[in-house]
Amino acid sequence: MDNLFHQLLPELTLVAVACLLFLLGVSNRAFSRHLSAWIALITLVALFFVQLSAVTEKALDFTGTILTGAFVQYVRLIVTGVGALLVLLAWPTNADATGSDSMNFGQDAGEFFGLMLLSLTGVLLVASTNDIILLFLGIELASLPTYIMVSISRPLPVAQEAGVKYFFLGAMAAAIMLFGFSYLYGTTGQTKLDAIANVLHPASSGGVTMLTPWQSLAVVMVLAGFTFKITAVPLHAYVGDVYQGAATPVTAFLAFVPKTSGFIAIIKILSAVGGPHWSIPPLIVNLLWVLAALTMTVGNALGLLQFNVKRVLAYSSVAHSGYMLVGITALAKAAATFKGEPAKAAEVQVLAIAGVLFYLAAYGIMNSGAFGVLMLLPSREAGDRLDGPQRAPVATTAETYDDLAGQGKRHVALGLAMAVCCFSLIGIPLTVGFLGKVYLIQPALASGLAWLVVITMVNAAISAAYYLRIVATMFLRPAPDAELGTPGAPVYARHHAAPHGLAAIAHAPFPLSMAVVLSVVGTLMFGTLVPATQGLTRDVRDAAAPEVTVAPPAAVSSATPAVGATPNASAR
Repeated sequence: MDNLFHQLLPELTLVAVACLLFLLGVSNRAFSRHLSAWIALITLVALFFVQLSAVTEKALDFTGTILTGAFVQYVRLIVTGVGALLVLLAWPTNADATGSDSMNFGQDAGEFFGLMLLSLTGVLLVASTNDIILLFLGIELASLPTYIMVSISRPLPVAQEAGVKYFFLGAMAAAIMLFGFSYLYGTTGQTKLDAIANVLHPASSGGVTMLTPWQSLAVVMVLAGFTFKITAVPLHAYVGDVYQGAATPVTAFLAFVPKTSGFIAIIKILSAVGGPHWSIPPLIVNLLWVLAALTMTVGNALGLLQFNVKRVLAYSSVAHSGYMLVGITALAKAAATFKGEPAKAAEVQVLAIAGVLFYLAAYGIMNSGAFGVLMLLPSREAGDRLDGPQRAPVATTAETYDDLAGQGKRHVALGLAMAVCCFSLIGIPLTVGFLGKVYLIQPALASGLAWLVVITMVNAAISAAYYLRIVATMFLRPAPDAELGTPGAPVYARHHAAPHGLAAIAHAPFPLSMAVVLSVVGTLMFGTLVPATQGLTRDVRDAAAPEVTVAPPAAVSSATPAVGATPNASAR
């Protein structure tokens, strides 16, 4: 039990703090609402630095359910780090601490930040589980709080409508996923991922995966359920309405957390299906190939048609899921490409997992910066017009191209911050987004996925059209109204002199400014500074490196391959 408690200490800490925040939410005092944000931030920052300095050895608990190691440690690192940025974006900055210019959760600050921590806990559970039951529960724990966060993020019908759409589509995806898990259990008789791998890859099979039709159906249905979490085709249709309807900080949260849980879950399921050599059946490889190509193409095509910037970033999120699916496809294809060369296949598989993990961190950093800039600029369309009995602004911060027009010249620092984030999302050199795409393309080329790489490059070029449109609107398009005090004035300076240049960020709420600055610094640092980049990529490769499962007493064979990491190496 002590070993299990130690392995789940970060998850238990987040759950305990979330419960404390729920209790704190009973208070109606502004001090309690401010305190809720501070408690959530301090918890995530503390866990981030603990994971940064910890040396995590590979271990499996006595039940065979929880598997920890470098892979789990890296996921904890990026989830707590980006999670801290997301808490800063959601910081209550108004006088009574009921929200900010971008959101209004009323007196539910404690509940809101508690839900954030529970959702992040779900991602950590997905990373550390070795059981499909806990895997399902972790995925749903990462998703269920977000349904509530969308609905309470601002008192507007559009937000509540988005929450309802998101909930019902999420329920459908959960049913599809659970259907697949039930068939996976029914055809193998096992719930542990390593035990499933042993059933699908008996010693007599020579490492070749031969799935029955029912097992193939199970894997396909599970992957179909995961497409909702990662906003991939065909379960991507909700993205535009939900991302637009939710408050901007919640939209930033949706773009990272469910996507991270989905990709980690895909890696774990493929590790069970592929066995010790990640020998994935051609049917699954071809399915992943098609999903990657369709997802990035559909996402970029729909992004070109949008006039709302939050919808643009929503379909951009779909496209980036397609890019990461390229790495997943390379992982699945490597064993077939290097048949008879297990060492070479394992090397490519490590590169593929490392590429996906690196891109998840990169996407979380640069995307948070883009949403942060939107939060620091006003909505011209709504202005001071109030709507409804609560007199809530229809839209309070920038969401459309009209809102961004001319703001880059008036507030140079914010314009440059948005430019850096957009350039990184495109994949322009000297940004972390460029390195992320390189780390995805390298294993894809090595696995013989040349056509998929071509499609990726074409889609990256297509995405430049709408990202550069955002930057061009901010710097080249004239502002429709430049008078101080009009709806075009900065949200945080409507009743004060409008700051320009670096002063624009200096006069903004400190938590929002800090989130934007950290995002921009991270985007440039990991894209330009070789030592920092080498350190991060080394950590990622260590997380994806081959490991051998440490078996619990009389539970699992010590030769069973690790779930979520490539095999064929000695134990750490």
